[in-house]
Amino acid sequence: MSKVDPGTPHPPQHSEELLIEGMTCASCVGRVERVLNALPGVQSASVNLATERASVRTDGSVGRQALVQVIRKAGYEVSAPAPVELMIEGMTCASCVGRVERALQAVPGVQSASVNLATERARVQGDAPVQALLAAIAKAGYSAHVLDPAGSGEDAQAQRHAEELRVLKRDLWLAAALTLPVFALEMGGHLLPAFHHVIATTLGTQNSWLLQCALTTLVLLLPGRRFYLKGIPALLRAAPDMNSLVAVGTLAAYGFSLVATFAPRLLPAGTVNVYYEAAAVIVTLILLGRMLEAKAKGRTSEAIKRLLKLQARTARVRRDGGVVELPLEQIATGDVIDVRPGERIAVDGQVIDGDSYVDESMISGEPVPVQKAPGSTVIGGTVNQTGTLGVRATAVGGATVLAQIIRLVEQAQSAKLPIQTLVDRITLWFVPIVMALAALTFAVWLLLGPQPALIFGLVNAVAVLIIACPCAMGLATPTSIMVGTGRGAELGVLFRKGEALQLLKQAQVVAVDKTGTLTEGRPVLTDLQLADGFDRAGVLAKVAAVEDRSEHPIARAIVSAARQDGLTLPAISAFESVTGFGVRAEVDGVRVEVGADRFMHKLGLDVALFADAARRLGEEGKTPLYAAIDGVLAAIIAVSDPIKHDTRPAIAALHALGLKVVMITGDNRRTGEAIARQLGIDEVVAEVLPEGKVEAVQRLKATHGRLAYVGDGINDAPALAAADVGMAIGTGTDVAIEAADVVLMSGSLQGVPNAIALSKATMGNIGQNLFWAFAYNTALIPVAAGVLYPLWGVLLSPVFAAGAMALSSVFVLGNALRLKRFQPPQG
Repeated sequence: MSKVDPGTPHPPQHSEELLIEGMTCASCVGRVERVLNALPGVQSASVNLATERASVRTDGSVGRQALVQVIRKAGYEVSAPAPVELMIEGMTCASCVGRVERALQAVPGVQSASVNLATERARVQGDAPVQALLAAIAKAGYSAHVLDPAGSGEDAQAQRHAEELRVLKRDLWLAAALTLPVFALEMGGHLLPAFHHVIATTLGTQNSWLLQCALTTLVLLLPGRRFYLKGIPALLRAAPDMNSLVAVGTLAAYGFSLVATFAPRLLPAGTVNVYYEAAAVIVTLILLGRMLEAKAKGRTSEAIKRLLKLQARTARVRRDGGVVELPLEQIATGDVIDVRPGERIAVDGQVIDGDSYVDESMISGEPVPVQKAPGSTVIGGTVNQTGTLGVRATAVGGATVLAQIIRLVEQAQSAKLPIQTLVDRITLWFVPIVMALAALTFAVWLLLGPQPALIFGLVNAVAVLIIACPCAMGLATPTSIMVGTGRGAELGVLFRKGEALQLLKQAQVVAVDKTGTLTEGRPVLTDLQLADGFDRAGVLAKVAAVEDRSEHPIARAIVSAARQDGLTLPAISAFESVTGFGVRAEVDGVRVEVGADRFMHKLGLDVALFADAARRLGEEGKTPLYAAIDGVLAAIIAVSDPIKHDTRPAIAALHALGLKVVMITGDNRRTGEAIARQLGIDEVVAEVLPEGKVEAVQRLKATHGRLAYVGDGINDAPALAAADVGMAIGTGTDVAIEAADVVLMSGSLQGVPNAIALSKATMGNIGQNLFWAFAYNTALIPVAAGVLYPLWGVLLSPVFAAGAMALSSVFVLGNALRLKRFQPPQG
């Protein structure tokens, strides 16, 4: 009941939804409602036992944390809410990332916060209010908004990037047009003494400086103002970023030039000179770098864009006896969709009428279309080929397989690898250290440098500020992750957790489950060898007729084989199961007996006729059965779980990558070792119960080092979780397997060497990027400071420093984009 007096104006209402654990009955509900309603500021609280949710309305004076505390005090737990995804605008370098993360982590209720420069996103875990998160980001000097969980925010982000690129191009052209005359007037004289003489005798040095001043002022006020609007406030907050470096560097050159132009008496003799061209060219070159960066960034997220294009926008829905075309957001579970030939299927569903073939290559990677008939399942985003289908929707919107894939790719692209943590720690202090080094450079040159010491100090300090912008550092890791995980999605390899990219590279051993991973996961009739005088169709029909009475998997495989051959099963009578031996029955007036060799011995039949076949089957890990018809030995039969056609080349590819392969199976050792011999597997752990797989994984980790476990993601969940990297072999319906770090969409073991090779390629790419970014900055800061001058008289101009800084970011992005051409070891 509301606590607000009806005679007073209603205060503003705030609502909170809490997921409560531990409630078992109505008295629990009452207890939770009482403690919530007793809290000052709570207007009403309603608790639902079935959904385990509490809906609380407050006047805004009580926060989520206070609600959680009173519920916990009452003896119940509150589940952590889903992570909040935020889109952040205004970040330009790695120091921005660190600043936003620190601001978010300081908000009460935040458990963790991870910010990605390449995707411009923050992922926040905890129960802090969204408004508090947005306010913290705004206070840090950036703007943010909540990302639409349905994924429609991608279009808005694409539009924003397109607008950003358009503005950057416009400003770059304007800056270049204004800078070119400044550069020509000042540097032309240095390059061509005759040109300097022409300027001095026609325009005059002072007029030349005034013209340069006017043009440079326009450069700084118009295209360059972005650096000052962001960099100076960040500097005043004692949290400088790359914009601050550019702002301080260009203003130093511009300010000195202003004094030289309008108050030259204030400067020591011999130091009167202008550096307008340095300020203007620095702005122009950094804008060029930003534009190239923005273009390359757009290309890193192409994988997500392609996935989004697979989503149908509309669908033809059967409504009120007719068919209407509706946008996707208006389709509900249970609606029946008409899918014509050539159309993309809009939702996940089940075929209720029609017959067709569907191209499912975007899910499975298999190019051959799959036949669909009533009862078949279809996946949204796949393409209908030949016939018309009626599909009843079973999952729509964010619940579809394609939506889950997009979420997984986004999560992996937003992930922060362990290596990135080290980068963040370094870059957090990088900008303040650079500013201190620039100040030190200026002081050393002023005190110890040759004349004009002031000029040398100023130029070298500006060069240090400009060369050290940490853009490349911030982009080195996330861009490689974005391109690598996007390429993985194209190959049917989904990284659910970004850190799996780093850990897979370190794997020494791959442990594989047998059933459903190495094998098809279902028994089939593999061998049927006949005695003289018997035909396959007659024997198989009779044996299948007898086995049709049994639900044993081996019996079902024999019956299935007979039906696939188009055989009609004859009627039987006098069926009898002989415990421990086999089965018998009367079929078409003859006695049919099926069972193990001991059953044949009991019947007085000699199985030596099939001795060679029995030996071969045993070596292959198969258990033979025998069939006798009317008292005569007729056939030897073997049913087994066949090895997938692509298992052998996949294991060969793993060996080529230098990995040890171990099979973990619940089968007996003889069967396991027989399969291992066929496939070239290095080690077998056999006769293991599901709970024993975890122990086996831990033992292998202790023996060999980092371990990747490959299973079907259902009964292997504990082992997948215990491994360093869990890899789930699955089809589209297995996308959301929670225990796995990597999901192999095609259901093929070939995805394992592909994923490991991609991990090695991505981590190698990250290593190259980090080396370039760190080595570049470390090597060039001393050069910019002037350490080579005493030896060879070499100084690094601020103009060249700006160009080199821009090129470093472009190099890192270009190097990351090479991963788009990654070719897997398996097709």
